[in-house]
Formats: sequence, C-alpha cells, structure tokens
Amino acid sequence: MEALIPVINKLQDVFNTVGADIIQLPQIAVVGTQSSGKSSVLESLVGRDLLPRGTGVVTRRPLILQLVHVDPGDSRKNDDGGREGEEWGKFLHTKNTIYTDFDEIRQEIENETERVSGNNKGISDEPIHLKIFSPHVVNLTLVDLPGITKVPVGDQPKDIEVQIKDLILKHISNPNSIILAVTAANTDMATSEALKVAREVDPDGRRTLAVVTKLDLMDAGTDAMDVLMGRVIPVKLGLIGVVNRSQLDINNKKSVADAIRDEYAFLQKKYPSLANRNGTKYLARTLNRLLMHHIRDCLPELKARINVLAAQYQSLLSSYGEPVEDQSATLLQLITKFATEYCNTIEGTAKYIETAELCGGARICYIFHETFGRTLESVDPLGGLSTIDILTAIRNATGPRPSLFVPEVSFELLVKKQVKRLEEPSLRCVELVHEEMQRIIQHCSNYSTQELQRFPKLHEAIVEVVTSLLRKRLPITNEMVHNLVAIELAYINTKHPDFADACGVMNNNIEEQRRNRMRELPAAVPRDKAGGPQGEQDGTGSWRGMLKKGEEAPGSGPGSPFKGAVNLLDVPVPVARKLSSREQRDCEVIERLIKSYFLIVRKNIQDSVPKAVMHFLVNHVKDSLQSELVGQLYKSGLLNDLLTESEDMAQRRKEAADMLQALQRASQVIAEIRETHLW
Repeated sequence: MEALIPVINKLQDVFNTVGADIIQLPQIAVVGTQSSGKSSVLESLVGRDLLPRGTGVVTRRPLILQLVHVDPGDSRKNDDGGREGEEWGKFLHTKNTIYTDFDEIRQEIENETERVSGNNKGISDEPIHLKIFSPHVVNLTLVDLPGITKVPVGDQPKDIEVQIKDLILKHISNPNSIILAVTAANTDMATSEALKVAREVDPDGRRTLAVVTKLDLMDAGTDAMDVLMGRVIPVKLGLIGVVNRSQLDINNKKSVADAIRDEYAFLQKKYPSLANRNGTKYLARTLNRLLMHHIRDCLPELKARINVLAAQYQSLLSSYGEPVEDQSATLLQLITKFATEYCNTIEGTAKYIETAELCGGARICYIFHETFGRTLESVDPLGGLSTIDILTAIRNATGPRPSLFVPEVSFELLVKKQVKRLEEPSLRCVELVHEEMQRIIQHCSNYSTQELQRFPKLHEAIVEVVTSLLRKRLPITNEMVHNLVAIELAYINTKHPDFADACGVMNNNIEEQRRNRMRELPAAVPRDKAGGPQGEQDGTGSWRGMLKKGEEAPGSGPGSPFKGAVNLLDVPVPVARKLSSREQRDCEVIERLIKSYFLIVRKNIQDSVPKAVMHFLVNHVKDSLQSELVGQLYKSGLLNDLLTESEDMAQRRKEAADMLQALQRASQVIAEIRETHLW
C-alpha cells in the first residue's frame, strides 16, 4: 500500500503536463493562522529549511509539495539527470532544472510568487508545484495554503481576509483532501481559526487531523494534556502535538534534525505517557498512513471520473475533426452533409431533433394548417360590406332603369372585392415559410454540422448561397400565389356545382318566406298590393312619394354612397331610412350569394397556396440545394480560403488531444494499481 502515494504523484504529474485541475486528487491541505507554526511543521516533515519567512502574509500562492522517498543509492536513477546529491528538488514551472541547494529553492518560491502575485502582498490561486526527493522523507502530498489573517497589515489589500478564506475553502472543499488544521498550544483551542474553517466543509471531522504546535511555549503551570487526549476538541482523525524551532533557533541555524531530537527529549520529559503518539516523526507516519488509506478509498470514484472525462474529451476532439489533408474531398463532404441535413430537417429525419420548439418541416406544416388555415377561416365573407354598400352596388349596376331582378354584375363586383382580401394572408404564408427556411440554416449549423464551426469562411459562404437561393425563389413563389388569387378573380364561375346547389337552396328559402308573408296578409288587402309595407302603398316607396314627404333618394345625404345627388326641394336630408321589403330581399340575396361563393374560393385558396409554396419554394430548394452549393463553392481557387480554420480551432484541438492523452495515461496508471494488487 505504500506505493499508492507515488501513484497519486504520477497522476499529479500527468495532469500537471496539461495544466489542468479537472481531477481532484487526494492530498493533504495545511491550514493555520500566520503565527500558528504552520511553516515550521512543513519544514519538519521535509527535514530542511525551504519555505520563505518574514512578516505578514508570506505564503501568497498555494504550494503543492510532493515528498518522494528515495533510497540513498537510487538518487541517480530517480534524478533523471545523474545528480550526485542525496536530496534535491524540482519545480514544474522550471521544467527539468534540478535544485540541490535548498536556499535556492526558497528563493525560487519567492521569485515565482512575486511573478504572479506581484509585490503588493496580494494573493493568487495559481499553485506552485514543488517536488522534493529525499531518503529522509515519507511519501506525502501536501498543499501549503496562505495563513489565515484578520487585519490587513502594511500595503495588504483591504479584503485580504476574504481572499485568503476563499482560497482555503477552494482547496479544503475537495472531498478527496485531508485537512491538517494547525493550532498553537498557547492559544485557546475553542477559538482556533483553523478548526473553525475546517468544520465549514467537514462538520463531522471525518477528514480533519489537528496539529498542536509550540507545546514548549505554554504558560508556566499549564500543560496540553487534556488537548492532546482529545478532551477539549474531539477530532476523528486524531490530534498530534509537536515542538517547533523558535525564531532564535532559526537565526542560529539550528538544523531540523537537531530540533527533532530536542522535541523527542521534551516530550519524554513533559508528556512521557504520550511521547510515542506525538512529535514530528509520528506526525509524518500518521499522515503517510492516513493518505494511503484515503487514496485507497478514493480510487474507485477517481477511476470512474477519469473514464467519464476521457469519453467527453474524445467526443469533443471528434467534433473538432482531423487536420485537412484532401481539401477537395473535405469540401465536397461538408457541402453534401450540410445539404443532406438541411433536407432531413425539412423531412423530419434529422439526427438532432429539437424538443423545445417546432422546427423545419414541422413548423412549415404548422404554418400551413394552423396559422394560414385559421387566418383564412377567421376572414368574414361579408367583412367590410354594409347593407348600404350592397344596395349601392345593385343600383349602380341597373343604370337609369329600375330593374325587375337583382343584377348579376353587382354580385360579381362585390364578390371580387371580398375574394381579393384572401391575397394578403396568402402572401404572408409565403413569407413565414421563407423565414423558416432561413432558420433551418442556423439549426443545421448549430446542431447538425458542427464541423462547419471549424471553417468560419465556408460557413459564411454556405449561408450566403442558401440565402441567395431562397431570395431568388421568394418573388417567384409570391407571383404564383398572387396568380392563384387573380385566377379566382378572373372568372366568377356561377355554374360551380357547390354554388349552384347553394343557390337552389337559397331560392327555395326565399320563395318559402314570400309564401309565408302572403298567408299572413289580411283578406281585404289585394294580393297585387302585398309588395311592401304601408309606406309603399301610399306612394312613399316611389321617387315622388319620397319627395312629397321631404325625403330624398336613399343615400343622397352626407356621407352616403349617393353623395352628389340633387336635392330638388332643398330640405334637410335624413342620414338613413328603413329599407323596403324588396331592397331588404335583394340585399339578402346578394349577401347569401357572396358568402356561398366566397367559401368556395376560400377552400380553393386554402388548398392551393400550400401546394404552390411547397412546389415553387420548399421542394425547389431541396432539389437544387446541393447542386447550387457545389456550383458556387466547389472551385479550386476557393479551396484554401474556404477551408481556413478559425484562429483558435487548432489550439483547442491540441488542448483536447493533450487532455485526452493525459486522461488515458491516468487510466493506465490506475489499471497498473489493480494489476499489482495495490488496490
């Protein structure tokens, strides 16, 4: 099981090569206040002075510290460069540079921190990766985080507390991390900031290990026995006490090895019963053991996560396509695929089907049968026609002589006016279908042919060709629809079977109504004078009768259709009058005839307009789309320009390929663990 930690180090190296943080690997995050002795604990685990020191916030970037145990005789093999040193370090950002002087390591940490975070004491969440090879360390992966602070000092940002807390929470929120909460023994454990922030993400303390530092600096007469026994703050993973080097020891160059010997002596003297369960060496062994068990528990989920990401990046890489080798074949393939997907979207057989809204052929069907159909049905056959309009048309059609029958010319004049009203919704239907054909272009670009995103100029050219084709077909289709209405206006077929049947029924109804009125007349009234109300019997229904009472011909008043008629008596003219029985009957006849014939024409238009749109617009575009695209774009002089990839496509393809390769290597590493029975 000891080999599990190097495996995680390998995984960390794999993902470091692509600069990715998509996998949360098991690690130990070190949390503490600025004065808690956090840096001393880390240096004790390494056994060397390597961390920057000073006042204020010194650690301003996360330091991912990988400790790799090597045998003294294996230093050359693990060094990759044949170095003779027993201990050495390597930074990720300096590639293969080997550091054997730990003062240089400290200086490089400071330089790299200032390079990214600046020198204004600001912090950054971009980590520094450092790997230490030594025979004196156990295999561990630690993350040194900035010390918790409350008050900005000097030129520190005013929100430094919030910045640091957010950075700490980002790392310890990783469910695969172990939290090493460092607290000084000479402070109240109940107010420990490290334990407080750890409980925010680990309320049960299942992955928190507490470290109590500065056991030798407690007030006289007090000890940390209750704290070390877990009676004050219970922590699931345990609580370990250590003794740090003082600032005087550091100034006097006291070595870490000497400090560990003095620590052991102090524990034997002050806490003899607990000496074997505390101290730096015990802390290192405990961390090593906890991390190994934690890695073992995390590996199944880690393997599943890697497999899912590998599948996602494989799909992403496939969508980017391979670099173009045969330009002619690639162009023809893309044109054919777009044309096929465009036609399939209309037919409803596209691979990517919209679920949020109607698209393609389904929307065209909706336009025909719902939008257009209901619009036509909502058109009133007599809309815009008043009774006086109908009466005016009848009289205009008779000329100077009174007519015995309703003139046919008046019917044709009025019915043509009503039929003409069907043209506007018919042309609007063409416009809606044209708009949907335009929308299908974008649909195919977004969902069906993602390869076009690689070649923005080709995409623009295809959109232009299809748009131009649709634009050319629009006036042709509009002309045909206009002609359909014009055809209906050109010849009013009063011999149409449906119209003849309607006329027969109507005549029967009128005759039946006349007979009923005749039966209701008094016996003293002669049948030949039953033509109208009493007003007509005394002559008021005639021209002379109207003039006798000071009235004019109907409609000769202001605003009427007979405006301009001469008022012979020069008396006030009423705006309207009650229609005579014959006038009312004539109007009813015309209204019924108009309605009957209008419904016949509306039915024809409702059937013929969708057929015309399909033939002249939809089907024509489907049939000629590919040949139009090939004719306009498949030219040798355009190949290089059209197949020029977008600026970032090559970079995204490389990043996806690198990430996929890293995930595949990570999967192999985990597979090796299973084969060697480490898991």
